[in-house]
Amino acid sequence: MEPGMIVEYIDRQRIMCAMVLEVKNQRLRLLTENNREVKLGANRLLYLPEASLDLAAGRIAQTNVLKESAERRRQLAGVVDIEELWEVLHEEQEWIDLDTMTEFCFPEKIDDDHRSAVVRAFFENRVYFKFNSDRYFPHTPEQVAQILAQEREAARRQRTIEAGGDWLQSVLKGETAPPDALSLEQAQWAEILRSIYLLEKESPHWDLGKALLARAGVEVGHPLFQLLVRLGVWRPDENIELYRFDVQVDFSDVVMDRTADLIRSLSKASLDGGRRDLTGLELMTIDGQYTLDYDDALSIRNMGDYCELGVHIADVSSFIKHNDPIDREAIARASSIYMPDQKIPMLPQTLAEDMCSLKAGELRPAISILIRLNREAAVLDYEIAPSIVRVAHQLSYFDVNMMADGNPDIILLHDIARKYRQQRLVEGAVQISLPELNIWLGEDGTPEVSRTNRESPGRLLVSEIMIMANALMARFLTEKEIPAVFRSQPPPRERLYKDTEGTLFQNWMQRKHLSRFVLSPHPERHSGLGVDAYVTATSPIRKYFDLITQRQIRSAFGLETPHTQEEVALAIAALEQPMTAVSRLQFRRKRYWLLKYLEGKVGSKEEALVLARRKNDYLALLPEYMIECTIPFSSGLALKPEDVTQVTLQHVDARRDVLSVFAA
Repeated sequence: MEPGMIVEYIDRQRIMCAMVLEVKNQRLRLLTENNREVKLGANRLLYLPEASLDLAAGRIAQTNVLKESAERRRQLAGVVDIEELWEVLHEEQEWIDLDTMTEFCFPEKIDDDHRSAVVRAFFENRVYFKFNSDRYFPHTPEQVAQILAQEREAARRQRTIEAGGDWLQSVLKGETAPPDALSLEQAQWAEILRSIYLLEKESPHWDLGKALLARAGVEVGHPLFQLLVRLGVWRPDENIELYRFDVQVDFSDVVMDRTADLIRSLSKASLDGGRRDLTGLELMTIDGQYTLDYDDALSIRNMGDYCELGVHIADVSSFIKHNDPIDREAIARASSIYMPDQKIPMLPQTLAEDMCSLKAGELRPAISILIRLNREAAVLDYEIAPSIVRVAHQLSYFDVNMMADGNPDIILLHDIARKYRQQRLVEGAVQISLPELNIWLGEDGTPEVSRTNRESPGRLLVSEIMIMANALMARFLTEKEIPAVFRSQPPPRERLYKDTEGTLFQNWMQRKHLSRFVLSPHPERHSGLGVDAYVTATSPIRKYFDLITQRQIRSAFGLETPHTQEEVALAIAALEQPMTAVSRLQFRRKRYWLLKYLEGKVGSKEEALVLARRKNDYLALLPEYMIECTIPFSSGLALKPEDVTQVTLQHVDARRDVLSVFAA
C-alpha cells in the first residue's frame, strides 16, 4: 500500500472513493471524493487497486479525479445485471473470484473501474449472492425467495412507519381530523399501537410500533393511550384490563345456540326425579338492590324448642351438564365479574337471570339444606336433599334492615346469625369488620360512592348463614368421602385483637397478617372461619368452584357422576389463572373508578389514619374511602401508627393510578 493509490471503502452503507495520503502501521490517512480527510485501518478497504494519483497535484485536482472516478464506476455498475448472472451461475454453487466475475460482466476489458463497478453492483443488490470484497457465492433459489420476501416485508414496514407516522402526526397537530371510522390501513396502524400499549415489549409489533410512534413524536405510555382515544379506538375510561387479561365479554355463537336449545328443551319433567317438594316453605332471597341472578334463598320455621333453617341453592347442574359447551365456557370464565361500570356473567343472561335464577313465584330445582337449631343456634342435625322450591319474597339488604325490628322471621334469622358468629369466634375465627365501599356510575356516567355497614342485620345474617351452610356441606362431603374444592386457611401470623374488639386500625392491619387460603380436594381446617372443613357452594350461578361442589353433592343422590380426586385437583389448577384475573380485574376497576371520583375532590381535606412508618414516608389509610396513600416525610410531621392526621388531596390521576396527598 503506497501513498497516491486510489482505494475504496464503505462509509454509512455507501462506497466511497479516496486517495491514500499516508500509510503508518496498517493505518491509512485518506483524502475522500468529498474533499475530507479520514483515518481507518487497511482492512477496511474493499480490494487492492492498481490506479494511483500524482501526489504533487493540488488537492482540488485530486478531489476532482476522485469524483470523476466514483461517478464513472457508478455508471458502469448500473449496467451489471446481477439477476441474469445468478441465473447463469447459481447451479454451480461454488465461489467465484472478483476477476472472473468482472470478466463475466465486462468481457472486453478489465481495469480498476470495472472491478469497482462489480463490487458496487453486488454491494447494492445482495439478493442473489453472498460475498466479501473479492469473491462471490450464488444463493440457492430457496434462499433468494426468502431474501426477496424479507425485502418486501422490510419495504412494507418502512412504508408503515412513514405513512402511518405522518398520518398520526397530522392528526395530533390538528391538520387531519380524527376519522369517524378508520380505513383498513389506518385500522392496521391502530392495532399495532393498541398491541404495544397493552403488551409493551411482549407485543410482536413492539419494534415496528416504537418506530411508528417515534416518527409521529409520541411516547409509549399515557401519551399513546391518549392518542388511541383521539383515534376513537378506545373511550377515555376504557377498561384496559379486560384486554390485558383477555377477558371475553360476549358469549360465542356456539354457546348462545346451545343456550337457546337448552331453554327450548326444558320442561317440567326436569323437576321430577325424586326431588322433595318444599314449595310449602316461605322462601326469601336477600341480595343487593340491582341483583337479578338469585342463586340462594332462605327459609325459617320456629318450631318452639328448636327452629328449622333452610338454605336453598339453585340447582344449576340440573340445567348445565359437565363438559357441555356452556360448561366449558363457564370454566374458562371461572366467575362472574362485578365492576362499577360493567357486569360480565359466568353464564349467559337467559340462564343466569331466568332459568337458573330463584325468581319469585317460579318453580325451581334446588339443593336444599334443612338445619335444626336449638335456641342457642347450635346445630342439632341437618339434612341435604334435592328439592323443588318457589321463592315468595325477593328482598334487598335495605328491605331486611328496615324489617329487622318488626318481622319475626328476620329477627330470628338475625339472632341465629349473631349466635353462630359467636360460636365461630370461640372456635378461633378471625373476625375482620371493615366498611365496604360501594361505587357505581350515575345516569350521567360519573362515579358515585357510598359506604356499606357490613354489620347491618341484612348483611350479617346472610354472611353468617352462608358460612354455616357451606361448612355443613363440607362436613357432608367429608363424611361421604367425596372429594371437592375444599378451602382451608392456616392460623394468622399474628392476632391483633380478640373477637370483635378490634379498632379500624387493627382490623385493617389484621387483614395483612392473614395466611393465604389453600384450595385442595382434601378437607382441612379453615382457621379464619373457625370451622374444621369448608367449601363454597352457595353461588353456583356466579362461581365455577361452587358449581363443582354442587355437582359433588348431587352425586351423593345419584344425580351426577362425581369428579375423582384427580379431576378436582385438575379443575383447581385450571381455575387458578382465570380466578386470579377476575380478582385483579375487579380490584383494579373498582380502584380506577374510586380514583376517578377522587379526581373531583382534589384540594379537599381528609382524615388519614397512619398505618406504618416507612423509609421515606408514612403509609396511611383514608377511612372515608378505605384506600391507602402515602404521606411524605417532607410534611414535617412526626407520626406513629394509629395516629390520625389531616391531609389534603394534592393530585389524583385514575388512568396513571396516582393518588398523592400532603399534610394539611
